[in-house]
Amino acid sequence: MIKPRLSKAAIQFRNQVDDTYPDRSTISDGWIGDAKHAARKSDHNPDDQGWVRAIDVTANLGDPEIMSYLADQVRRLARKDGRISYIIYNGRIASPIMGWRWRKYKGANKHEKHCHFSFKKKADNDGRFFQIPMLGGE
Repeated sequence: MIKPRLSKAAIQFRNQVDDTYPDRSTISDGWIGDAKHAARKSDHNPDDQGWVRAIDVTANLGDPEIMSYLADQVRRLARKDGRISYIIYNGRIASPIMGWRWRKYKGANKHEKHCHFSFKKKADNDGRFFQIPMLGGE
């Protein structure tokens, strides 16, 4: 079995969140899928090469509103960056479907305690800095 490894884009993004919010709670952070994830298709499950392309970031970054703003900045960057596959937070999902506009998320987990960020396969080895204003970017 191949050892799971997190996408370099996901590592970079998580590092930027950690650097910006060093005292944040990480209680709902994660990247490897649990048994529920393993039973279905999920970016939290390693692919045949071992790559995991999703991270969850605990919603509470010190102020309850901050994650909403961060998710929206990531959504705006995703239109041009090309490494992000989709974002789920607080009952909404944004992806290239409908041009990165937020729409209702119909999954069982509304992602209220964490924000889910999925990354594309082409981002596996792309650890460039994310130009997100709230995370030190332009």
